[in-house]
This record gives sequence, C-alpha cells and structure tokens, in this order.
Amino acid sequence: MKYRWPTYQDILKAREIIQSYLPRTPLYGYPPLNDLLGTKVYVKHENHLPTVSFKVRGGINLIHHLRPEERKRGVVTASTGNHALSIAFAGRLFGVPVTVVMPEGANPIKVKAVRSQGAEIIFHGRIFEESKDEASRLAGERGGRFIHPANEPHLIAGVATYAVEILEECPTLDVIIVPVGGGSGAAGCCLAKAELKPDVQVIGVQAEKAPAAYRSWKAKKIVEDKMETAAEGLQTRMGYELTQEILQKYLADFILVSEDEMSGAILTYLELVRNLSEEAGASPLAGALKIKGRLQGKTVALILSGSNISLERLKSVLET
Repeated sequence: MKYRWPTYQDILKAREIIQSYLPRTPLYGYPPLNDLLGTKVYVKHENHLPTVSFKVRGGINLIHHLRPEERKRGVVTASTGNHALSIAFAGRLFGVPVTVVMPEGANPIKVKAVRSQGAEIIFHGRIFEESKDEASRLAGERGGRFIHPANEPHLIAGVATYAVEILEECPTLDVIIVPVGGGSGAAGCCLAKAELKPDVQVIGVQAEKAPAAYRSWKAKKIVEDKMETAAEGLQTRMGYELTQEILQKYLADFILVSEDEMSGAILTYLELVRNLSEEAGASPLAGALKIKGRLQGKTVALILSGSNISLERLKSVLET
C-alpha cells in the first residue's frame, strides 16, 4: 500500500490546530550535559506536555481531521501507553469515543492515565503487535476508525511540530537525536528539517532488544525482529511502511542502545537535569553518550519524548 507523505503545509496546519490545546514545550540547555558530552546540548522537553509525552501532538491533529461520521462511530487503536494516551486525550477534547487495545501487563501508570481520559481499554496479547492486530479486527467488527500507530500522515504531521519549534529556536543546530519505536517522531523531525534546515542530521535511536525499525532501515525493506526491551515506547516488532519510507530518504544515521545504557541515561537526567524520563525518552541521551566522539563541536538537540515510567520500573532502575 502506498501512503501519502505529510507535506510541510500539513505540519504548519497541524501547528495551528495544536497550539489551541497545547503549550510550546521548552528547549533548555544544561551546562552539566554540555560537560558530559563535550559539546553544546539542548533538551526538548516533550515530557512537559499534559500527557507527559510528545505523541499527544499527533493525537490532537488526527482526531481533529476525522470526518463527522468517523467521530460518531468512534476510533480504535493499540498502544503500549503513550500513543493510547494521546488518542484518549484527543478523543475527550473532541467528544470522540475511543477504544484502546493494550498488551496484557501494560504499564499500570499508563493504563490509569488512559482510563482517566474516558477511553475503553481492552487487554489482548503479550506484545504490542498482537494488540495492534486485535485493534484492527475490532475496528472492522464495530465499524470504527482504526488508527495505526505509525502509518498515519496526520500523526506524523502533528508530532513534527516539535521539530519545527526546535529549528525555529536554535538556528545553529547540527544534530537532532530522537527515539524510534514506530518512527512517527523521527519521521516528523526528518520532514521538518528537510524544509527548514536540510543540513541538520537526524539520528534515530532504538533498543538493541527491539531492533526491527533499525534493521528495516538498514535492509531498506520491512523486517520483523525480537521485542524484548523494557522500553515501552520502543516495543515494536517490525518496521512500518510510511515512517520507514521517510526515514530511508532523510535519516542520517540509526544506532542501537542497550538496556543498561538507557537506564544510565534515566539516572543522568535525574541527576543533571532533575527531570524524570522513561527508557524511550532517555534513549537519545544514551545514544549521544555512545557516539559522543562524533558530536564534538556540534550543537545537538536531544528529544526527551516522555516520562511515563512506572514506579516499579523506576525503582528497579534506581536499585541497579
């Protein structure tokens, strides 16, 4: 299936929509991070949004664009948490019924947050891909609009707005490092930089224990792989067509990080920035530390994409 790529005009229209509901998130520099990485570093605090995750930008943009009959029938999606919360949040804003299929054993913090937005939650499957397949089936059965976690132009245009904010505020930027699960955030960064500053390098980061998007990008085709990471936002078992198409054209590099490297980055954010992060949100910092030699003399933006970490998981990281 051939998907339509979001245009820069789509991104600008998404910003007009989103700014009515969400604040512009801070882009802060921290001298201790500069010292740690040996270069100029900024952190884009998407964890300061109401859902504590960047994905709400895409959720608002997509739900806003639904046709009246789609809004009436409602939407069905699948998620390990942050995408679910974004759609639930947007559904509540626009009065659209939302059903979310989540893996059994999903992060209880995210489950509670999704329920608080009024969404129906159905638990199905051990891993995200099983939940996604069930959500697609359920949408067909109910006549609802199935929302794919990545192959949605309005999602990508929505999340791309944070990259526009970065590039407007930091014209000297050289590198953006972004986590990759389904790839909407990285694809959005790529499209924004292609329009505003083509020389900026976008580097994707994924977990070694869930490398499907990385391997798909390397192979230039959709690849399935293991999904064993604790990083919920990176828990995808395959690459997705639309985001991979965009990443193939614009992504400068793609690196993998270990579970220990992400845990270490969570602790570094706590110690040096006094901000909480989940594993996916900390992965760009983990990636920057892994390639710090290549970043010398460059101005770098790290996407702190979310802070929805469970107390149990945070305790485990602190103990380790």
